[in-house]
Amino acid sequence: MALIFCGAASMASAAGLRLIDIPASGEAEALKAAIWSPCEQQPETKQVAAFLVTAKQDCPVTKDKLPLIVISHGLGGTIYGHHDTAQTLADNGFLVVSLNHPGDSGMSMRYPWDMKAFERRPADISRVIDYMLKGSPLAGQIDASRIGVFGFSRGGFTSLVVAGAEPDFAGSGIPCPQQRLLCRQIKQEGANARRWAHDARVRAAAAVDPLNAFPTAASLKGVHIPLLLWISENGGEGVVPEVEARLPSMLPTLKNYRMVPNSGHFAFLAPCAAAVAKEEPEICQDAPGFDRAAFHQEMNAAVLAFFQQELKAAVKSSE
Repeated sequence: MALIFCGAASMASAAGLRLIDIPASGEAEALKAAIWSPCEQQPETKQVAAFLVTAKQDCPVTKDKLPLIVISHGLGGTIYGHHDTAQTLADNGFLVVSLNHPGDSGMSMRYPWDMKAFERRPADISRVIDYMLKGSPLAGQIDASRIGVFGFSRGGFTSLVVAGAEPDFAGSGIPCPQQRLLCRQIKQEGANARRWAHDARVRAAAAVDPLNAFPTAASLKGVHIPLLLWISENGGEGVVPEVEARLPSMLPTLKNYRMVPNSGHFAFLAPCAAAVAKEEPEICQDAPGFDRAAFHQEMNAAVLAFFQQELKAAVKSSE
């Protein structure tokens, strides 16, 4: 997990980046995470897996009362899959934490097709928030009244659960082959068989192409915070466009919704480094005519504007 930035330097603004370990707690495993922070030092660029990450290693955090955003990746994802979104937020005054979900990330695929992979994800988000507010050296520099979450795919599912949604996998209509343990669990368990962790400290949530396990308004009635929801036109990886399209009408707190034309599921991942685009076409290549780099500039600007507006409103409502 060590990441030493020694590539070409840029004069552009950049996020600070430090890697952290959040200790295990009871049955909950230790978490690997990255903190992206506002930084006034010159950045450096290095290829990390499929991505070119621009940041300053261990840049001092000098500002106080920073809003906090937690990023949740999709199946097989890592802390770097949404680095450009994290950098955009950090460059504009947010403290951002991206984590690897144990057992369900590219660093640890031990039980991705067990329901506990889903069940533990929202609890992971709460553990990150606990650590950042109570155990982190940066705890005194965070505004606890301005916390948000951003998630993609399974991470988008996670964002909605953290916000108050109650999944109903059996009624969702998501295709699920019975040879997988997860699919047998869905068939055997009732809608209320699991305990899902919600977190009232989260004041705004963004979900991009979320896995939609919320088939009715009843499963979403617990969501009362502002939401951003962007979905792909073509879907993929279990994300079914017609299933996704049911979400907006059941989310009365939805502030920003968009169906992105000509996009597939992985369009929401950061653009790949050119050196690996041909080696990993599934996650790196988009439909003809779709410009992922341009799309991410647009998406990141929208995510930034959403959190700026809604977390500012959260501060006012808490005073």
